[in-house]
Amino acid sequence: MFETGRIYLRKMIIEDVPLYHSWRNDMDVMVSTNPSLDIYSLEETRQFVESVILRSTSSKSYIICHKESERPIGITSLINIDPKNRNAEFIIDIGEKGFWGQGYGNEAMQLLLRYAFLELNLHRVSLRVFSFNERAIHLYKKIGFEQEGVSRQSLFRKGQWHDIIHMGILQEEFIEKLKE
Repeated sequence: MFETGRIYLRKMIIEDVPLYHSWRNDMDVMVSTNPSLDIYSLEETRQFVESVILRSTSSKSYIICHKESERPIGITSLINIDPKNRNAEFIIDIGEKGFWGQGYGNEAMQLLLRYAFLELNLHRVSLRVFSFNERAIHLYKKIGFEQEGVSRQSLFRKGQWHDIIHMGILQEEFIEKLKE
């Protein structure tokens, strides 16, 4: 378990399926993070969690919990972990809308990046963000991620095409940010 003053991360377990299912099917939550915007049955979510999240050898997923209330508020993961090249992709969703815009995503990212760089000794962590998600882009830049590329007009939302921005941060850059 990893923790800060306001949150802690704990490993995802099968009992988290119903809550994760509610976040996964909430369009307000998924519109800025999920390219497909599909609706899933509870059984589909259970199968996804069991096979893709819990049995994966190349990912680590954690439930973000509000420390004071012990309430789960989101999920964060390192996926596609490549131990040979020391790379991984970062994902985060704050599923409980009442916790949006209060810095919980920043705290969870800092915790998981500390783990990625200081414990797993990864060299690089990347992420993808939709171009209309300006708050997330601002946060990622503040943490130290740099834009590495753009998949132009690869996402269709509300009748318009949007870019997917590819960002990354290196271990040495993250460690330097810790010193600031």
